[in-house]
Amino acid sequence: MTTTVRRALLLLLLTPLLYVLAGAPQAAFAHTELVSSSPKDGADLKKNPGHLALTFDEAVDLDDVRVLTVGGDRLPVSRTPGGGAAAVRVALPAKEHGELAVMWSVVDAEDGHASSGRIGFTVGTPAAKPGGDEAAAPTPAPSLRKALVAARWAGYLALALFVGGLAFVVLLWPRGAQEPRSRALLVLAWTVGLLATVASIGLQGAYGTLGGLRDALRPATYADLLTTEPGVVLAARALVWVLAAVVLGALLQGGAGTSRSPGWRVGALAVTFGLLRTTGMTGHSSEGTEPAWGAVADFVHLLGASLWIGGLAVLALAVLPRRRARELAVVVPGYSRLAAVSVAGIVGAGLVLAWQVVGSYDALLHTSYGHLLLLKTGVLAAVLLAAFASRQWVRTRLDLAVLLRGDAATVRPFGYSVAAETGLVLVVLAVTSLLVTADPGR
Repeated sequence: MTTTVRRALLLLLLTPLLYVLAGAPQAAFAHTELVSSSPKDGADLKKNPGHLALTFDEAVDLDDVRVLTVGGDRLPVSRTPGGGAAAVRVALPAKEHGELAVMWSVVDAEDGHASSGRIGFTVGTPAAKPGGDEAAAPTPAPSLRKALVAARWAGYLALALFVGGLAFVVLLWPRGAQEPRSRALLVLAWTVGLLATVASIGLQGAYGTLGGLRDALRPATYADLLTTEPGVVLAARALVWVLAAVVLGALLQGGAGTSRSPGWRVGALAVTFGLLRTTGMTGHSSEGTEPAWGAVADFVHLLGASLWIGGLAVLALAVLPRRRARELAVVVPGYSRLAAVSVAGIVGAGLVLAWQVVGSYDALLHTSYGHLLLLKTGVLAAVLLAAFASRQWVRTRLDLAVLLRGDAATVRPFGYSVAAETGLVLVVLAVTSLLVTADPGR
């Protein structure tokens, strides 16, 4: 099979996938939440109503709504006659007197986030309230949430290293395609990206059903999630990672010559677009009054962060250890300019996303999501200070480093600055992973 035929087949595979991924997201407002119930929570009733009506703030699928008794029995859920797609009716167990309590949960169709709560009311005149009815609303196991956050963190890091590292090698350092350190970094990023995506499918499925860590390993959990919108997005991302192996393999085999090929560049751009778009589709970017603007801002935000972080990793782990004067003279100023543009895109897109998702100063200051966003902004400010120190070194010390042919003592301050910048970036990615699983609380 000739090289031209392989490229044509790659483009044929990517074209329909990109067509699906390019679709604009639907509008949504934070996570799906309960608006009202009938009977209301805490009501005193003379007799058992037989049914409980639940109304949510957006349309829900019956399969995504689960209502359990305190004992753990699942109750039948159906559509409320004339109530629309956001209202459901729950058949209540027969009980003549006492407190009747149920726990409800619903999975957001956009991002797979699970919301839950408890509703209890009194039927007749009970002699005493049973202690078992005081059970708290169901929530996912803490270990499951931690695992999901870890998978998100690994996925974001792998995306940044792969996309940013690939761009760094192609645009600034073609020789890096033959450098063992940069090659190993790209292979590691691809491996972690694919594994994190596959793990996220099981973890997201267990998270949506308020299960535990063991549930994430069950094949049924994967099968159930893949029938939902978040599952389809994760499956599409896994497919793009598989296609990315073709692009990466061609670069590692052909080196700098392949990176200059128009056909390879089209394939690399297509894979990059697919990875960035599918990552953004599982976040909060589509939540708000202008989901299209949110999607564009999220894409720019992810692209800027990937170019900055991935390039930073290649610079720190592959370029600087070589301490070759000619490489430093060409690569470092080029990356400095690329990083400056990337940071501008990150900040601009971040402001749009904050306005889109948070929506008000009150939500920014008085919700857990707003607090995490402020924490991320603070750490990012520290990263920018380290980046400013690196940029000042480029302006004032790079010429001396070149004259001294990459002398270790001269390059060492720049290496420390880049290392500090890299460490703080990992903290930013960790906070970003927490933001994805947090409720904006608008």
